[in-house]
Amino acid sequence: MIHAYILIQTEVGKAAVVAQQISGIAGVTSSEDVTGPYDVIVRAEASSVDELGKLVVAKVQSVSGITRTLTCPVVNL
Repeated sequence: MIHAYILIQTEVGKAAVVAQQISGIAGVTSSEDVTGPYDVIVRAEASSVDELGKLVVAKVQSVSGITRTLTCPVVNL
């Protein structure tokens, strides 16, 4: 299983709505609106890197109000 954090920037005033919409996507384990350079931080899981990519591109990035994402896969060193 691949786990990742997805850092999201949104349009002004859209963070709470974006976090709520993303929380209903299969593969998303948590979605929270935060302060700082990013507006929403999502924890997600997928069976492979390819599936993670599909989750981010096809599902997460299609949510209205998102302007930019940065996906950070979790590594176990």
